[in-house]
Amino acid sequence: MNHEEYAKSISQSVKSASLALKSISTKDKNKVLERVEELLLSGEKEILLANEKDLNEGKKKNLSPSLMDRLLLDAKRIRSLANSVAEIRKLPDPVGEVVRGMILPNGMELLTKRVPIGVVMTIFESRPNVCVDIAALSFKSGNGCILRGGSEAFHSNSCLTKIFHQAITDSNLAGITSDVVGFVERTEREAMLPFFQLDQWIDIVVPRGGEALIRFVSENSKIPVIKHDKGVTNLFVGKSANPKIVLPILKNSKLSRPGVCNALENLLIDENYPLLKELLADLKNAGVELLGDKKSLELIPGIKPASNEDYATEFLDNRLSVKIVTGFLEAKEFIQTYSSGHTECILSEDITEIQRFQREIDSAAIFVNCSTRFHDGGEYGLGAEVGISTGKLHVRGPMGLIHLTTTSTYVTGNGQIRE
Repeated sequence: MNHEEYAKSISQSVKSASLALKSISTKDKNKVLERVEELLLSGEKEILLANEKDLNEGKKKNLSPSLMDRLLLDAKRIRSLANSVAEIRKLPDPVGEVVRGMILPNGMELLTKRVPIGVVMTIFESRPNVCVDIAALSFKSGNGCILRGGSEAFHSNSCLTKIFHQAITDSNLAGITSDVVGFVERTEREAMLPFFQLDQWIDIVVPRGGEALIRFVSENSKIPVIKHDKGVTNLFVGKSANPKIVLPILKNSKLSRPGVCNALENLLIDENYPLLKELLADLKNAGVELLGDKKSLELIPGIKPASNEDYATEFLDNRLSVKIVTGFLEAKEFIQTYSSGHTECILSEDITEIQRFQREIDSAAIFVNCSTRFHDGGEYGLGAEVGISTGKLHVRGPMGLIHLTTTSTYVTGNGQIRE
């Protein structure tokens, strides 16, 4: 079977199977998700064996430490996966929610309700947990899904998808088949291309990964793309920032998990911040690899110089680019130049400066006096997320359960005609 036939076969199957989800009750959806939780916990051994194959192959391919961390599944992360499914199960079902209701002057009833989007294709790299998160979110919101993970996580992805298929089969719901969760076994990039032309069966494409993947999908898809782009996250330390909170926030933002999209990549510091030199020294001593501008190099000899390319890079490791700025305006200009629109943060006690930052900086999330690591669907109370959208259409920021729905408007009359 060539790539075109393969893509068509999967897409048609998922689309056909997804139609039955329109009439399934919330109780039955939750029944399937509860079974997924059980199988994740009872299947820990099989999951770990599959993940071990991926990890061993990753070592042979010399994957970076950050990618290996993203790839890793252990007992704790498997429990976290099950907990994530439980959180989704407990969330209110968005399907059928009335977002607008009124009686028109002519007596007709108008109701706008949330309905499933249809079929969601998600393309992701490294993280096998995405399989379960996307499948659970899609199922709860009444959507079919097509999962296409990277080759580095193939065995883990395959194992986790089979668990979801088994949960659907075990639940024995009339008309609901495991085809609602499609899994693309072909990991070569050219195998993706035919999917992007099948807008009659696939409704949206959500790429999660590096800049090259996002560009490839966006340039080749005739299906609407919701971009979950790189996280070039910026944090500005104002001159009035409270020294007691600055270092803990920076360490948490950069070091708690460097390989994720909400980890800090660019640090901007007001030149009049009183503990500037001490702050940079403390970060270096904490294990941060600093890349600095000219002023930073003068304060901390021996650190590497930062290039314009560095400031635009999502490192996903312990590297942190530093620029010392004259104040808010220069920080704002820097962010406008290098930000990917993911997360921006200010540490300051100056309410005027904070309000300007909130008003004049454009990004999916604007944080004040807290870690950038809070930009996450779970932390927002959305449960798991499809990803964090850096675009502006349909959804911006964490894409959760409710964002996998659109609306239909139902109008009921008793004979009215339009004049």
